[in-house]
Amino acid sequence: MKDEIDYITIDGRGEHESFRDCITQTIQNLKPNEGIHVIKDFEPFPMYKMMEEKGFDKYVEKVSDEEFHVYFFPKNDLKRIKMGGYLDLDDKRIEKIMTITLDYLEGKTNLKGAKKKMQESFDKVTAQEFALFEQYLEKYGISDDEIEESLDEILEIFDGILLSNKLDLPLGHPMRTYLEEIKAIRKVLNQMRTMLKKNFIKNKWIKLYDKLAEINIHFARKQNQLFPALEKKGFDKPSKVMWTLDNNIKEIIKNAQEYLEADQDNKFLELQEEVIEMVEDMMVKEEEILLPTSMDLLTDKDFIEMRKGDDEIGYCLISSPPSYENKDKDNIKASPNNEFLEDLTNLLQKHDMLNPFSNNEVLDVSQGNLTLEQINLIFKHLQVDLSFIDENEIVKFYSDTKHRVFPRSPGVIGRQVQNCHPKESVDMVEEIIKAFRTGEQDEAEFWLEMDGKFIYIIYTVVRDEAGNFRGVLEMMQDVTHIRSLEGNQRLLSWDKPKMM
Repeated sequence: MKDEIDYITIDGRGEHESFRDCITQTIQNLKPNEGIHVIKDFEPFPMYKMMEEKGFDKYVEKVSDEEFHVYFFPKNDLKRIKMGGYLDLDDKRIEKIMTITLDYLEGKTNLKGAKKKMQESFDKVTAQEFALFEQYLEKYGISDDEIEESLDEILEIFDGILLSNKLDLPLGHPMRTYLEEIKAIRKVLNQMRTMLKKNFIKNKWIKLYDKLAEINIHFARKQNQLFPALEKKGFDKPSKVMWTLDNNIKEIIKNAQEYLEADQDNKFLELQEEVIEMVEDMMVKEEEILLPTSMDLLTDKDFIEMRKGDDEIGYCLISSPPSYENKDKDNIKASPNNEFLEDLTNLLQKHDMLNPFSNNEVLDVSQGNLTLEQINLIFKHLQVDLSFIDENEIVKFYSDTKHRVFPRSPGVIGRQVQNCHPKESVDMVEEIIKAFRTGEQDEAEFWLEMDGKFIYIIYTVVRDEAGNFRGVLEMMQDVTHIRSLEGNQRLLSWDKPKMM
């Protein structure tokens, strides 16, 4: 549905003779940027062809078996979205791909018919074309939930013609690292397939699942490093759809481990085919769509910066890769503004204007006088993790502590906070921010038990002296040790191991 359209509502429930005339009259009087919202007690199929011939597209919403809402809006040529500006693709091909897939999603054709039409129309569809088409779906009223639910069927439409670019990259390149991890994960899956043909031996399965559980690191780096870089290019579907699929995989692996630990052997074994299929399916999506598209969207400078933050999160089933720096600086793929930004940076550095103060200059903070170096050292040594989003809901800061509860990396800075959470928890995040903005609440507390640790999390509203909303501060701490304390300790003790 086109959100920018103003809709004129016509409630046609129970109407028969005058309904068509009412629609015709309304169409004649429509102004630019106006559409028609029809409510009927059945799906008005007879209207679809008539409205299509008059130049209207539609979005159908089924409220119940006896209430349908159909939004008709003027067709427009495909307007290039932000992501499209970074990819040199044929808009007419994307439009054709959109039409065939939308016909299936809107029920105009079945899966077999859509697949046949796609294969008749195209010899091949690239990963980049698929990714761009997927990004456009939202513009045509297809929600992220619908994409997630129908993704396997959508991929089936492209079966046999979806072409993946084989990436040949040097060691240390972040995309090469993901590929190396995919190879290692598949090795574990193959071992699992072999084990399913043999007698059940619990200890061997425990070792395999200890390895498979490292996929959480693979997902964490992808979510905190790769996804933010793609969002800056307008490609946010990985954050909104793939993140949920990642979490589904983490959940089923966790369930399988619980069956294994509880000696529920049959339930554990019954789950293995699904575990293998879900993990393999994600590896295919990454290898054939996500990573090739990332190569086209991101610059080499993006990858160099990404590599600097990758070590922060770690690696899945592989050793730490070497550093990555482009050896052929003349051929670095650059965005149009890179040269201007470099020139501006050089100019500011020349006149000592890049940093308004040095690390050693004393700053007058609220209660005291500190240098920038001292402020950073304080944040680095706090026994709690801090994160801050500003009034525009942009992540501006996190404390760089060694004991961090959840992974963080530089890619999160500048990111919309909603994109830092899986889709299932975004509503709660927005509810907290709304309550803080309106002044209804000042704090939101959470606690959870995870891997034998008790984690305490509190969100606190940040307001200036005038009471204006300026952002949200998140504080997180592993309080397992604190909860275990009893009695008193009034004398100095060095029982606690030295922090390294």
